[in-house]
Amino acid sequence: MLSSIYPDYDVGELTNAVISAYWSGESRPRRRGRVAGNTIWSEKDTYVITYGNSLVDGEHKPLDLLYDFLNRYLKGTIKGVHILPYFPFTSDDGFAVTDYYTVNSALGAWEDIQRIAGKFRLMSDLVLNHCSSQSVWFSEYLQGHEPYDRYFFEADPADDLTNVVRPRAHPLLREVETANGSKHVWCTFSHDQIDFDFSNPEVLLEFLRIMRFHVDRGVRTIRLDAVAFIWKEIGTPCIHLRQTHEIVRLMRLLADYSDEAVVLITETNVPNIENLSYFGNRNEAHAIYNFSLPPLILQALLTGNSTHLNAWQMAMPPAQRGCCYFNFTASHDGIGLRPAEGLLSDEEITEMIDAVTGFGGKVSMRRMPDGKDRPYEMNVSLYDAMKGTCEGEDDYNLERFLCSQAIAMALEGIPAFYIHSLLATPNDISGVEKTGINRAINRHRWNYPDLQQKLADGTSRQAIAFNHIKRMIGIRIRQPAFHPNATQFTLQLGEQLFGFWRQSTDREQSIFAIHNVSDKTVTIPSMSLNLIGGADWSDLLSGEPVRAFTGDIEFAPYQCRWITNGSA
Repeated sequence: MLSSIYPDYDVGELTNAVISAYWSGESRPRRRGRVAGNTIWSEKDTYVITYGNSLVDGEHKPLDLLYDFLNRYLKGTIKGVHILPYFPFTSDDGFAVTDYYTVNSALGAWEDIQRIAGKFRLMSDLVLNHCSSQSVWFSEYLQGHEPYDRYFFEADPADDLTNVVRPRAHPLLREVETANGSKHVWCTFSHDQIDFDFSNPEVLLEFLRIMRFHVDRGVRTIRLDAVAFIWKEIGTPCIHLRQTHEIVRLMRLLADYSDEAVVLITETNVPNIENLSYFGNRNEAHAIYNFSLPPLILQALLTGNSTHLNAWQMAMPPAQRGCCYFNFTASHDGIGLRPAEGLLSDEEITEMIDAVTGFGGKVSMRRMPDGKDRPYEMNVSLYDAMKGTCEGEDDYNLERFLCSQAIAMALEGIPAFYIHSLLATPNDISGVEKTGINRAINRHRWNYPDLQQKLADGTSRQAIAFNHIKRMIGIRIRQPAFHPNATQFTLQLGEQLFGFWRQSTDREQSIFAIHNVSDKTVTIPSMSLNLIGGADWSDLLSGEPVRAFTGDIEFAPYQCRWITNGSA
């Protein structure tokens, strides 16, 4: 593995350096590698995704408020929390890190992070593609000081960079003056985010030390941010290169030999087939974000047609043993459109964009090799994205939104909920106007006392949505058929319904999860489902009994039913 990544270096020396970087101090590798799956995750696993300062009050540390929110409202329902980068930073809401070993003092300290990690499984970002242009490392690079003089990727403006896959529309290279003369550094995401040069093994070793440092402080799920871009070779697309996959394999090996149950998840906002490649041969990521799910769910609910969502799900392979999908419907970045490439036509994507912008959303662009810009993601609060259909606003906002969450909960994998989806947060238009950044529309900071008042008021949209979702999660985590690796089979029930069958790993429980994605009432005969006779079937969500061979099953607009032969 190391010889494949660094053929010009002594593999023995590198191996020893890797072991010393990751297992420092008193930590030691396990005698045998851990096999993921039942030993690490179960149907009880769910995550909430949040910034460290999504809740503020002007008095307490934001991480104290987050701890209180998690403990007060989600304990026993949500098992894990992904706190987006909580390190000192200069831009991109935390993803331009200046110091990987320190907690941003505006949020709190390591003791606050560790307190949360003591109650919830903590996911943390390893922002390994780039760091802040104002970091000490980059300052040392500019001054020509070792070892940082070889930490960052340089290129020549005369190089052929036409094939480079871009997630943004700004110029790729930034000219800087260094002690060694004028240089052009590589900036995949912004000119404040300077890309590392992983062809220098010292960079990899540094990140292995950071990885161990975070594990020692309670992190158990490590999100490899923008990992697809970390290895560059001039003349290539500079994405998904062989060495990138080898580095993920190495990190997986270290995680599996950790005493701690460490899970690696790759963040690769790319077309579906490219995303799936990060499972490797059960030897890369433990989990991958199901990036095609958000745009496909939204498209189905905006059009009332599950055809594309259904076709995609039919073609999705079950996650390999020791791997699982990470299902989400919205994130801090928005709803990516690259993962819809090849699944939706340009016309269908345009139709979806028109609907979302009609509900107050924004669109961010990326630069194509021909110099033209193409839609990259939709920036919108998920609740507001579902104000209506492609025909305009209607009265089914809540029902449509809850349907999206039910789908994500029932699918094979581990469900995750962005905090502003849990709370039905509206578009933060003032945030966009203040920052000039489209993504700010879904990065609202709640005044915690105001939020608590809304949650206490059962009539607010926050309380109604939150309580509905929390109830569904509470049901979900008690069903063995919703284990992340339980069997799944896609049903063919017509374009207005999206349904699939789940079966527990012990084959005792079956669930037919069926969701009406339209604003019409839909009826199907119970005979259309393989409801085995002799069992008492019922809908987990409504509590209604379902007869196996007689009668019809009715679905109100956007109604979801989880029909099971037995509830845990």
